[in-house]
Amino acid sequence: MMYMSISSSVVPRQWKRATISPIAKVASPHQPSDFRPISVTPVMSRILERIVVRDFIYPALSTPPPSLSFSDQFAFQPSASTTAALIHLLQSITSLLHTNEFVIVYALDFSKAFDSVRHSTVLTKMSLLDIPDNIYNWIESFFSGHSHCTKFGNNISHFSDISASIIQGSGIGPVSYVVTASDLHPVNSANLMTKYADDTYLIIPASDANSCNSEIEHIESWSTANNLQLNRNKSSEIVFVRPRNRKLTIPPPAVPGIQRVEQVKMLGVTFSRKFSVSLHVDELLTKCTQSLFALRTLRHHGLPLDALHTVFQAVVVNKLTYATPAWYGFTTAADRGRIDSFLRRSVKLGYRHVSLPSFDSMCDNADELLFFKIVNNSHHLLYPLLPPQRQQHYELRERAHNFQLTARSSSLTDSNFFTRMLFKNTGCSS
Repeated sequence: MMYMSISSSVVPRQWKRATISPIAKVASPHQPSDFRPISVTPVMSRILERIVVRDFIYPALSTPPPSLSFSDQFAFQPSASTTAALIHLLQSITSLLHTNEFVIVYALDFSKAFDSVRHSTVLTKMSLLDIPDNIYNWIESFFSGHSHCTKFGNNISHFSDISASIIQGSGIGPVSYVVTASDLHPVNSANLMTKYADDTYLIIPASDANSCNSEIEHIESWSTANNLQLNRNKSSEIVFVRPRNRKLTIPPPAVPGIQRVEQVKMLGVTFSRKFSVSLHVDELLTKCTQSLFALRTLRHHGLPLDALHTVFQAVVVNKLTYATPAWYGFTTAADRGRIDSFLRRSVKLGYRHVSLPSFDSMCDNADELLFFKIVNNSHHLLYPLLPPQRQQHYELRERAHNFQLTARSSSLTDSNFFTRMLFKNTGCSS
């Protein structure tokens, strides 16, 4: 059945009907916008969609046409992750601070981006990719004549035809948004952009600060052309400066409608304008302490000790170590001490096994794992951030990699993932 669908470029009508199950985005939803519309699509359709994405669309992303670019997009493609996006974002900002007094970053919000994308827009950009004609025709058949109903409680609506939305919950939907956003670039080549799905970060150095308004206007024009809307009220602007810079830095006035803030949450990690992550550590420990109350309740109801340790590892430790390769280098000794203190208390309370590694050890392991994934995969999204390989080999000390060492011009540089890992794996202290 699936082979016939691919070879004939026809998607059965039953596969193009979805049931939307609204998932609450906030703790106490009160209006439709507080829900995320997740489509429950037929299993056969999702399997074939994933095959199409894996075997045809993903390979095409590595050789895009000149008008499209995927190098700044860190979602819904091989080796993509929020950790990779944060590392790229922080590397871009700190590199620009070598030669600039400040760097302006805009965290941009698009209203209901996944639900607004026109199918015709997706298909137009898909047609530019190097994919077989029958696969493109299959994708066109998939989006044509799609319909959905909404199920809430015991109530089910009638089916309605749709011509927009990338169909959240489908196998082909996420990569379709990646293709949609692939022609969004800064106007000025000196400015940079990092994307994670619809989370978009515009990076402007001080030397090009007069382009802020024109860049935002360009993004709004792109949004309108793609049936999206830039929400200035939910977007924010932060001016990053070097932590030890004592000069009075005066950035240009904020862009109208976008709030300038002193700290910003980027993909779940909070940074101050001087790269402090102390507030992020505060938020982490608050959430983890709340989880201890849930663990205490589970123990009261008879959950065995081994199971408690498993739940602690899955819930609490995963929260603590989320994206650590990106932000661990920016922690202070006090930040790390507070996390270790929390872990020791968890051991005393019986929620964590005493033999498990410290926070520093867990972060080191995560760093090593990611670094060697990047080094051993030239197609990794972060591989271009590695320095050139060495041409001469005259050191007696054995090295774990063959890349040139980057300049260590400041403590801010040393905080970056790649600088830390390049020096650490030569036996040099970072």
